[in-house]
Amino acid sequence: MINSDQIIQKASQIKAIFFDVDGVLTDGGIIYDNAGMELKRFNVKDGQIIKYLRKSGMLTAVITGRDSQVVRNRCEELKIDKHYHGVKHKLAVYDKLKEKWQLTDEQIAYIGDDINDLPILTKCGLSCTPADGHLKVRERVNLVLSLKGGEGALRELADLVLESQGLYGQIIKELT
Repeated sequence: MINSDQIIQKASQIKAIFFDVDGVLTDGGIIYDNAGMELKRFNVKDGQIIKYLRKSGMLTAVITGRDSQVVRNRCEELKIDKHYHGVKHKLAVYDKLKEKWQLTDEQIAYIGDDINDLPILTKCGLSCTPADGHLKVRERVNLVLSLKGGEGALRELADLVLESQGLYGQIIKELT
């Protein structure tokens, strides 16, 4: 893990935030009802900040290994710029988005919680995991967030990025 001055420096360069879903936007649990319908619980704080990221010109993308209609619906509701579901090789999608949006690794933050996220986490400019991310992930990221997946971990990262770029003042000003 790097020190807080280095984290703020990295955060100040971010132009896009990519993230996993299960274990990041959710607590990783999946509930099935008797009819086989999948249910997930999302934290409204994560959803709330996405509109401010977009308003500030920040790009957002979901890269998730599961293919779930519930997640597709949530991504559409939040107007996430790009979302990819059922992805086996997340790094290939990361590289595709990086090229499409003409970004460098240093301009991308990624938050993931499990070992299948490591190829991106070891390449992006600011790598993060929720407080309850897998041990092998926590050992290799720039920042272990204080919040768990499904409890506002994405919000914590987004707040850091917006604050480090001096964008939070304008957001607050427009709200008051």
